[in-house]
Amino acid sequence: MTERPPHLLLRTPVLGLALCLAVSAPAHVSTQTDLDAFMRQVLAKRDDNWKKLQQYVLDEREAMELRGPDRTPMWGEHREYTWYIRDGFFVRSPLKFNGVTIAEPERRKFEADYLRREQQRERRRGRAQAIDPVEKDTAPTVQSDADAPRNVDGLIKQTREPQFISSAYFLRFKFEEGKYALVGHETLDGRDLLRIEYYPARMFTGSDRRRTGRGQSEADKARDAEFRRLMNKVALVTLWVEPNAHQIVKYTFDNVAFDFLPVGWLMHVNDLNASMTMGQPFKDVWLPNALEATLNMTLAVGPFDLHYTLDYHDYRQPDVTSKIRIPEDR
Repeated sequence: MTERPPHLLLRTPVLGLALCLAVSAPAHVSTQTDLDAFMRQVLAKRDDNWKKLQQYVLDEREAMELRGPDRTPMWGEHREYTWYIRDGFFVRSPLKFNGVTIAEPERRKFEADYLRREQQRERRRGRAQAIDPVEKDTAPTVQSDADAPRNVDGLIKQTREPQFISSAYFLRFKFEEGKYALVGHETLDGRDLLRIEYYPARMFTGSDRRRTGRGQSEADKARDAEFRRLMNKVALVTLWVEPNAHQIVKYTFDNVAFDFLPVGWLMHVNDLNASMTMGQPFKDVWLPNALEATLNMTLAVGPFDLHYTLDYHDYRQPDVTSKIRIPEDR
């Protein structure tokens, strides 16, 4: 198993990092303090971009494939969606499933159901934040399918991030002081980025309320705590950050060993990794570009690979007469 660098390695001098920081600090601070302050800013603003433009639409491709021994395809799905703003909310509209175009009634029902769920979440968020009752009363309501607009006009009203943002930031890692190490500079797509490694201690925190309720025994709690500790121990996150914008441009997640898993008699997880990249489809606006995850495991009959990809593309600003576009068959 790859050993983590000792704490002293995290204090290796990092030339020029202070120039990237937009925080005031005493003249003499440790390098790790500077890096922690920098990462605090990076994580604080990672969700700022999606509301910078009040109107835009995008397309999505989602694919999943399972391959068995000898890389034989065993199962797969391919879905296509478009995202547009309806009643102030981003709505995910299905276009195709495994190459078959979704029928108009089915698509419109999916959109209406999706919008209704998003509005309910927004109302729950409002109640949780104890917003003013007048604001709750003015929350948008779902239109009937017959009255639903087919264009993409409308401004963003929702405050909760849409799914294409939350999917991209699938690692909801928290800021953890002293858990970052600056590896150096790397160039990606012509940009000079900082490469930073993150060794989490609190990424897996056991937030599943169904398992942490009063009915859980002390022994179960102890086992869960140890499982989370081991998951955190083997996790490694690598981030590529644009220093001037404090913007995560790419990150990868790797679990380097799963020997502690209790299902070793049934399957052995050889490797799990995932990555996310951001793009800049509009000036000074960073939005998700692609997500990819791969799980390699071994069962009694042989090795299996599960591969998942999510691609967001063709970001554009609509005009008020735009229609939802169904892609041509490839």
